Amino acid sequence: MRVTLKEVVIAYAHGVFEAHAPEGGGDLKYTAAFLFAKDHSAVKVLTEAVITAATEKWAQKAGEILKQLKAADRLPVHNGDAKPNSAGYPGKLYVNAASKIRPLVLDANKSPLTAADGRPYSGAVVNVMLEIWSQDNKFGRRINASLLGVQFVRDGERLAGGSTAT
Repeated sequence: MRVTLKEVVIAYAHGVFEAHAPEGGGDLKYTAAFLFAKDHSAVKVLTEAVITAATEKWAQKAGEILKQLKAADRLPVHNGDAKPNSAGYPGKLYVNAASKIRPLVLDANKSPLTAADGRPYSGAVVNVMLEIWSQDNKFGRRINASLLGVQFVRDGERLAGGSTAT
């Protein structure tokens, strides 16, 4: 199920322009994390998408499987308090998203962006399009978020220090 999260903060923004191998090896992927307040509209959007993905995959067993996945932290939304040493995470929720295909990256006016443009950067406010989907294979059960596109909305406080782009 495709969802759009409006006005969230991007972390690890370099990953939308350059694919990296995950820790422990594996396929190259474009990745980023998206941070938001616990009362942000993204919570409702993601909750509905997770329930839909689970119901499509597991039908009547979806409720029980979702309880198991939540207990094992195998849902796409995570508590930022678990990352107290990561800038911007404490007090927030976050979603990690990845894709083997480079996501579309746009400016506020919908023109394409490249890494050389300097945005989005970690801490910028963005809109993000994700695909929420259920996994049930040899790697286990979980609900994932695939990264489809990112749109820079406005400057925010850089997460790695420094000033905002001008």
